[in-house]
Formats: sequence, structure tokens, C-alpha cells
Amino acid sequence: MIIQDIYKIFQQHSSVQTDTRKLQEGDLYFALKGPHFNGNEFAIRALDAGAAYAVVDEMPSNDTIDLANLSIYNLRERLLLVDDVLTTLQQLAKHHRQQLDIPFIAITGSNGKTTSKELIYAVLASHFKTYTTQGNLNNHIGVPLTILSVQPDAEMAVIEMGANHQKEIESYCAYTLPSHGIITNCGKAHLEGFGGVEGVRKGKGELYQFLREHKGTAFVYADYDYLQPMSAGIENIIYYGLTKGLVQGEIKASEPFLTVRITAGLGPDALLIQSQLVGEYNLPNILCAATIGKYFGVPDYKIIEAIESYAPSNSRSQLIERGNNKVILDAYNANPSSMKVAIENFAKLNAGRKIVMLGGMMELGEDSIAEHQALVKQLVELGFKEVVLVGGDFVHTKDLFPNKETAYYTYLPTASDASEWLKELNPQHAYILVKGSRSMKMEQVLQ
Repeated sequence: MIIQDIYKIFQQHSSVQTDTRKLQEGDLYFALKGPHFNGNEFAIRALDAGAAYAVVDEMPSNDTIDLANLSIYNLRERLLLVDDVLTTLQQLAKHHRQQLDIPFIAITGSNGKTTSKELIYAVLASHFKTYTTQGNLNNHIGVPLTILSVQPDAEMAVIEMGANHQKEIESYCAYTLPSHGIITNCGKAHLEGFGGVEGVRKGKGELYQFLREHKGTAFVYADYDYLQPMSAGIENIIYYGLTKGLVQGEIKASEPFLTVRITAGLGPDALLIQSQLVGEYNLPNILCAATIGKYFGVPDYKIIEAIESYAPSNSRSQLIERGNNKVILDAYNANPSSMKVAIENFAKLNAGRKIVMLGGMMELGEDSIAEHQALVKQLVELGFKEVVLVGGDFVHTKDLFPNKETAYYTYLPTASDASEWLKELNPQHAYILVKGSRSMKMEQVLQ
């Protein structure tokens, strides 16, 4: 089938699903394939469960058809055969995008992209009908699904793009067609796939390249020197930062929540935004959201209210009280850059007792052991006394641990082991930092 014909069906059945366990009556089912599953095998089940149509690239064999429940005629009519289901999903997303004459704001970066996306969405949604990426749907399947979730009443769309190798962002841009874009930063993330920090910049810079070629607008943090040469040649650049840009601001306090003083761009001089985010590293994220709101004409008071009202609930920059302890849970993901700033921020907190619990970092390739060791050296230099390191290449850091007479450092294989350690320790009136890569499941420390 051609995309235009499938799009006519999509217009009648605009709820797209790829998982038969989540199907609702009238959904359009896409039979995707993966390393360990073939969605085509579930197409009949999807139709039987109420899907209006199933998009497949393999027709089911007769022995998989329950003729008692589904007639051959009805089945053939509701199975839409294409060359490749994933490609069709992405092409359908592009076709849908081309019908929407609204700003599409793409956001990527090594750290902070999800928090920035949530803040930007909160600001824009306070004034416009806005759609955005839900959860972690920021990959080759999630991005087209997000685009297809944008309804005709949309005035704005905010699309998060994750990547771990070259040409990935470029591929997303091909069907997202962003009119505006943000690269939050380029750090030491997915080094194995990108091939080092320069590879990260090249890969993330694919968003800038699309904006450059299509006369788009980039929002650029002026205080990351490397972003300025990366964005050179883009027709419209809107800066934000400490002392340059449409909106400017600085850190007022971070004990533990971040308070930002806006020095230019919003309201009266020395305006304060009191966020519910932990970590000074969230300053650029807040300024970015404020800048985008200002650029699109969101009233100042709505921008401030939206940022102050946003409370993270996704294991990112989240403060949780457990008894008389305070836990900084930042365990959704981790890389050397985000670990470094999280440790630095934790060191600045005014607290009598601090416990650090870090999970291993993934996808660092040949740099992995050295990066894990660098973090332990940082912890020792900053004088942390109680540290638990969990899994991954932290196993190669034991010879860096300080003398137990001056500090307690230990390595544990899993987050479950760390949870048992914490229960046995039973600390009182302590601050606890919990962070690690997604696969380490460091949130289990609190169970």
C-alpha cells in the first residue's frame, strides 16, 4: 500500500499501537520486528482484540487464522501489507508531519534533554495546545509514534531525540522536519557508539545541520563555547545564558532546590524562579525553557508559574524524603559528564552526613575503566566519607579506595545488594545521592 492510502485510514483511526497487550478498540496496529519477536505473528490477535487494521510486512499463514472468529474476507481487508513496517511507520509520521503547519521543536543532547523537554512543554502548554514525547519514546520507534500522536488541534510540538551513534539524529530529522532545535550539551555519553567526544558533537550536530539546510531556528546556550562553532551558519540563532541572550540568569541558591535569578528577559530586574529541581546543572535547562516561552510569546507570568510548578517524577533531579533522610534520586541514566556535575553539586550541599551510591556507566567502550576510575578519584578528592559503588566497571576501582580508617568505600555487584546495605546501615538525618545508568536500576536501592 502507498502512504497516502494508509494515511487516509490513519485519519479515521489515529491511535497507533505496536504492542497487542496495550491495544484499545479501533487502534491501528503496526507489526514491528525485533531481535526476539516478530509482530506479524500477533497481527491476527491484534485484529481479534479490536484493532481496526494491522500493518504487516508478512502475511500470516492459514494455520494462524482462527476462521471461527475472523472471516477470510474481513481479514484480508484489515491486513495492510507493506514492504517494511518500521519504514512505513516512519514514512507515515513524515506524511502526518507535513500536514501540520506548526513549530516542531526538536531537542537532543548528552544530558538534560528530558528535563529540558519537560520544562519546555510545561511552559508552552501553559499558553498553547502542545504535544510532546511521552516517557522515553525518543528512538527510531518512539519518535515517529510521538509525531503520529500530534492531533490536528496542535499549536506546538516538542520532540525529544535520543541517539548513541552517528546518523541517528539525521534520520530522525528526515521525518520530524524540525523547524526549531536545541542541543542541550555534548558530553561523555555513548562514547562507544559515537567514537569519542568529537563523535558525540558530530552526531548531535546533525540537528544543527538540518536546521542550517532548512533555514530553521536554533536555541543555543551561550556559555558552552563549543556550541557556537557547531551552530555557525544557522539562519536564526537565539541565545540564552549567564550574560548573553534573550533570557539571562544565574544561580541564586541550590539548597537543595535550585533558585534562579533572572537578570534579563523576564519581568523586573532580579526576578527569582524557585524550581523543584535539584542540581545547579539544571540552570541551562530552566533558561532554555524560559527563552523558548519568551520567543513564542508566552506571558512572563505563565513562564514563571510553569517552571516553578514542574516537579520531576521520573528519577531525574528528584528529591525524595525517606524518614528523616533526603534522597537525591537521579537514576534514570548516567554518563561521565552527568556523574561529574552531580557529584560536584552534591559536594556543595550543606549537610552533616552525605552518602554517595553510584551505579556503573554503560556504552563507554575502551574509555570505560578509566572513566569509572576518574569518578572515584573525584569522590576521594572532594572528601566523601561514605561511598557505595555498584556494578559495571566500578569493579576495577577498588585499589583507589581510601583507607577505611578515614572513609568507608565499598563495591557491591547489584542495586539489590546496595539496598540491603542501606537498610542495614539505617542512616539518620543524611543526604543520599543515588545515580547510575538505566541498566543498573539504581532506584531499587530505595526498595
